[in-house]
Amino acid sequence: MSETTGAAGAKGAVGEGTRAVRAGLPEPVKNEPTLPGPVFAAHFHLPGDVEGPYTYGRDENPTWTLLERAVGELEAPGQDDVQTLVFASGMAAISSVLFSQLRAGDTVVMPDDGYQALPLVHEQLRAYGIEVRTAPTGGDAQLAVLDGAKLLWIETPSNPGLDVCDIRRLVDAAHARGALVAVDNTLATPLGQRPLELGSDFSVASGTKQLTGHGDVLLGYVSGHDAEAMAAVRRWRKLVGAIPGPMEAWLAHRSIATLHLRVERQSANAVAVAEALRAAPEELGVRYPGLPGDPSYKIASQQMRRFGCVVSFTLPSRARAERFLAALRLVDDATSFGGVRSTAERRGRWGGDAVPDGFIRFSAGAEDTEDLVADVLRALRESAD
Repeated sequence: MSETTGAAGAKGAVGEGTRAVRAGLPEPVKNEPTLPGPVFAAHFHLPGDVEGPYTYGRDENPTWTLLERAVGELEAPGQDDVQTLVFASGMAAISSVLFSQLRAGDTVVMPDDGYQALPLVHEQLRAYGIEVRTAPTGGDAQLAVLDGAKLLWIETPSNPGLDVCDIRRLVDAAHARGALVAVDNTLATPLGQRPLELGSDFSVASGTKQLTGHGDVLLGYVSGHDAEAMAAVRRWRKLVGAIPGPMEAWLAHRSIATLHLRVERQSANAVAVAEALRAAPEELGVRYPGLPGDPSYKIASQQMRRFGCVVSFTLPSRARAERFLAALRLVDDATSFGGVRSTAERRGRWGGDAVPDGFIRFSAGAEDTEDLVADVLRALRESAD
């Protein structure tokens, strides 16, 4: 594929908004929709020999094909060798890489401050005889435990702490030691950073979050250059049946058309909220990679084009955090992030993140900036002791 789809009618480099709007669209056919509807099929007509792209619904689906093409065009525009596979959820995508690439006796290096489900993954990997080493994301600390590893797993920015590591530096070090590298790109999205262009072997993400952006789809994907490695990922998807429904895939593709608009607005809102919180009278320990002075800002500004929609900060206690959340009027108290409606939650309630009781993960939506900032500051004042 070129950097534009056939339906775009143009060749060569185009802007990210143009690419997102037209990503994955098929060539235009008279009297047909620009984005065909979802294909609901468990099986396809298959006389004679087994050949052709669509044979059985657990292996391939035309709706997945278009979505996979769209994601690939965003993750690695103009790179024809990139393959993308979509999954039923972000965790299905994560699991597919880990369990397709690792065997008993192998070593994997993972962050100790990543997504709260990762400790469960560590436990399962160890049960299969795989050594799991962990280190923080910040300061490129994973470099210290790379020797002998088969796979390095990076999550940057980290969720929920928002630390950032130098992807290129870690990739170079891992490859020099013969290790593969996977980057969880969920928080950044392909419009925020492109791990494959920074040398990683896999870019993995939960499409549940900002990629689809409406809080109504569970989805995941894996993009990668290496044909053999991606064949193993595809085989794992087939074996465990971790496939998305055609309706979910179609909704995701439809949503990608507005990704650039949502990312721009939500990133602007996140910056405004972060600046307002930093200027508040009380010290809140505000973290946002796009905020000058943040510990992650220097490296984030070098490898990210946009800094995401998530802001974190810490209130003095659990009770204060709960009062703050209850006082918000334009922000839903809900988990996940990346939706067009702002959400916030006290992350400590899940028990899987090493954060203080008053730690808040805030996801900026697409509301008017002034309204959102005013709501946050009002809730902050009203919740004060």
